[in-house]
Amino acid sequence: MNRKIVDKLLSTFGLLLAAVLLIAGILANWGGSFASTQVKNQLMEQQIFFPPAGSPAYKALPASDAAAMEKYAGQQMLTGAQAETYADHFIRVHLKGMGMTYSQASAKAMADPKNAQLTGLVQTLFRGETLRGLLLNAYAFGFLANIANLAAIVCYIGAALFLLLALLGFAHARKAQVSA
Repeated sequence: MNRKIVDKLLSTFGLLLAAVLLIAGILANWGGSFASTQVKNQLMEQQIFFPPAGSPAYKALPASDAAAMEKYAGQQMLTGAQAETYADHFIRVHLKGMGMTYSQASAKAMADPKNAQLTGLVQTLFRGETLRGLLLNAYAFGFLANIANLAAIVCYIGAALFLLLALLGFAHARKAQVSA
């Protein structure tokens, strides 16, 4: 086969790959930006703030949890990473301190429906677990947004590389001699 034709075919394929990667990068960037914006906007509306530095709320926590929380002391929760920290190092600790899980308390409350204290515990555990789950969903979407943004960068680099290789291939095709 003629070298010029091979160079032109491969270079054209490289241009197509560059275009596909560029479009994939744009879509990944759009998806990552959308998810990040949604996480921020939804968390902003909730107006959840980390306790201020030196707050008694930190002194009640185990040292590792207090250290994780103090990193965001006084800040409004706006990111998935902050939501994870609050869910895992604040809410989880308080829920564990209640002595039983929601399902355990619920089962006991169903066996003793007149026990108001147990019913109140069930409600508190349910609300805490629900908030924790919602915050961890915000964390998950924030994490996926970060992955999408990284994928966009990789796609842009790939697109630039294939564009460069395609242009070099076309330049080589002009210089290549026709073989018999």
